[in-house]
Amino acid sequence: MKKLLLFATIFLLSLHGASIEFKEAQNTLKRTMPSSGNAILSFHDAIKNTTDSIVFIATKQTQSKRVFSQVNPFFEQFFGEQFSRQFKEQNLPPLQALGSGVIISKDGYIVTNNHVVKDADEIIVTINGSAKELQAKIIGTDAKSDIAVIKVDADDLKPITVGSSKNLKVGDVVFAIGNPFGVGQTVTQGIISAQHKNSMGINEYENFIQTDASINPGNSGGALVDSRGVLIGINSAIISRSGGNNGIGFAIEVDMVKNIAKKLIEKGSIDRGYMGVSIGDLTKDLKALYKNKKGAMIVAVSPDTPAERAGLKRGDLIITVDDTAIESAAGLKNTIGLKEPGSRVAVTYERDKKLFDTTIKLASLEHTPNESSELLKGMELLSLDDSLRSRYSIPSGVEGVIIVNIKPDSKAALQGIQKGDIIIQIENNEIKNMDDLRAALKQYAKQYKRIYINRRGQILVAALR
Repeated sequence: MKKLLLFATIFLLSLHGASIEFKEAQNTLKRTMPSSGNAILSFHDAIKNTTDSIVFIATKQTQSKRVFSQVNPFFEQFFGEQFSRQFKEQNLPPLQALGSGVIISKDGYIVTNNHVVKDADEIIVTINGSAKELQAKIIGTDAKSDIAVIKVDADDLKPITVGSSKNLKVGDVVFAIGNPFGVGQTVTQGIISAQHKNSMGINEYENFIQTDASINPGNSGGALVDSRGVLIGINSAIISRSGGNNGIGFAIEVDMVKNIAKKLIEKGSIDRGYMGVSIGDLTKDLKALYKNKKGAMIVAVSPDTPAERAGLKRGDLIITVDDTAIESAAGLKNTIGLKEPGSRVAVTYERDKKLFDTTIKLASLEHTPNESSELLKGMELLSLDDSLRSRYSIPSGVEGVIIVNIKPDSKAALQGIQKGDIIIQIENNEIKNMDDLRAALKQYAKQYKRIYINRRGQILVAALR
């Protein structure tokens, strides 16, 4: 036993016998105080005017609950329209939601989150320091970036001073201003914890500032400002297990906010640039095959698209677009998405460890060269291609017709069918494209039919006529 203890002692000494020298901070420190003994360190003067540019938003949405007969809908073809009479609608209390917004013009334009005003029938805006309620109307919304612009009838508001994403640094002191939990305007302090956060699964287009300044329910649509009181982001989301703030909040970077808001005000909608490629990030193993270690790798090029016409091929690594460095697939998606359809962009890419330049004339993402149809009532449909698979994060082996839009009051929506679902089969007919869909609908016209849906790998079935 003594020998065993001696061995253990020697072994521990061998583990702990190394030495280390730490990089020590300087011991000579200078501590500062406010300019006089009667002064308080405060950012009040920097943000006092900014708070008047942040508004409180309350929305109402009427709702109805449709009560279904428990009889199988297939029997309607035997019993006729009497089944329709068994559907009843019950009026329910209106849904109410609270949020925040930021005044961006003297004459009443306000930017907020799309999810704050989505589907609202009534939008009430209260200006800070005033009890007066103003009716607002929606100017435009963009669900893909979660940005919306609303407007009130006013001409004497205080617009916020807007900054630039180029001036942001991790560690900068920031303030989140909004109306958390409906308790009234609140200012919380933190720092920029990280920049250019994407692939969070929050929005389709993401370019977030991460901050530990407290962002809670009701802060959505409010302002993230720097220590000058200048807008640097729109508070949008948090990561939380409890529903409260855990120190991980996200704000949409101001450059994206400006770009989207300007387009919504000028056009009422967003039409993004489109290249026609599926893209991915460089993995650790793939980096060994390229000189550049950052960029967006092309994994597929759709036929008859701007990318194909410009000569891009699978395996090319896009490095810059108009002198903007591309560090990831999400970076390329955001950069191209903010470009105008029809505009020309200069692209530098790597192929076989050599650099090449090309110019691409962008098409419209909202009007891709794929045929769209509403063959099934209330649903806008597209044949799946590589571009759509990339946009909706669909594995390459999945085939079918994707639902890119659905009317909320349609029979399909009431049965639970959602945007992004993929129709893979109708009765015994396998669906791979729009031609298959047309043939199946013609074969089973005017009768109930089973519609098989692929939703993120889960197979569901609905009955539609």
